[in-house]
Amino acid sequence: MTNTTCAECGSEITISNDVESGEILDCDICGIELEVIGVDPIELSKAPELEEDWGE
Repeated sequence: MTNTTCAECGSEITISNDVESGEILDCDICGIELEVIGVDPIELSKAPELEEDWGE
């Protein structure tokens, strides 16, 4: 397990060692979705919000 901080609220997040780039994680404190953008070292970024495509 690896510890890092939430990109939004700064709280500590524990991540398993087998996490992969592109995975989406949730912060237990603020609830934001975070995307893993790097694994060595672990880097998190606010996950992009899905936009409605309105059937296009």
